[in-house]
Amino acid sequence: MDNRQALGSWLSGPRAAAEEAGVDFGYRGQGLGLPEGGPGSVARPGRRLGALVVDWGLCVLIAYGLLTDGYGQSTSNWALLIFFALGVLTVGTVGYTPGKRLFGLRVVAVASGTVVPWRAAVRTALLCLGLPALVWDRDGRGLHDRLAGTVEIRA
Repeated sequence: MDNRQALGSWLSGPRAAAEEAGVDFGYRGQGLGLPEGGPGSVARPGRRLGALVVDWGLCVLIAYGLLTDGYGQSTSNWALLIFFALGVLTVGTVGYTPGKRLFGLRVVAVASGTVVPWRAAVRTALLCLGLPALVWDRDGRGLHDRLAGTVEIRA
C-alpha cells in the first residue's frame, strides 16, 4: 500500500475502508426489515433535525407566552418541560409531533408498530438529555430510539 492509498483510506473513514475490504453493511434500516427508500424507510438526519427545531421553537414560544418576565433561564426550563409533555402526549398517541408531521416523519415501535405512552416517555426523556440522540447505530437510529425500541420513519 503506497502513501496515497493509506491517506485515501484514512480520509474516507473506517466504513469505506471496511467496504473496500468486502464487508457488506447494507442500507440503513435493512436490519429492521424496513425498505431502502420511500415511505416506511428510516428518516434522514436532515428531516429529523428540522422536525426537532420546529418542535423546540414551538415549545419556546409557548413557554415565552406563559411567562411575562421576558426570555430567561426559567423560559428555557419551561420549554424543556413543555417539550417533554409534547413528545409524550403526541408520540404516545398519534406517533408524531407537530414538527415530525410537518416534515413527514413518524415514530413507530420496532416490535409492534405502535408506540405506547411509556415508550414515548422513555424516548422523550432520553431525547431531553441530548447525548443519546447524538449516538447512532448502523441502522440510523439514535440511542434514545434504540433504548425505547422505536424507530423514526418517513410517513
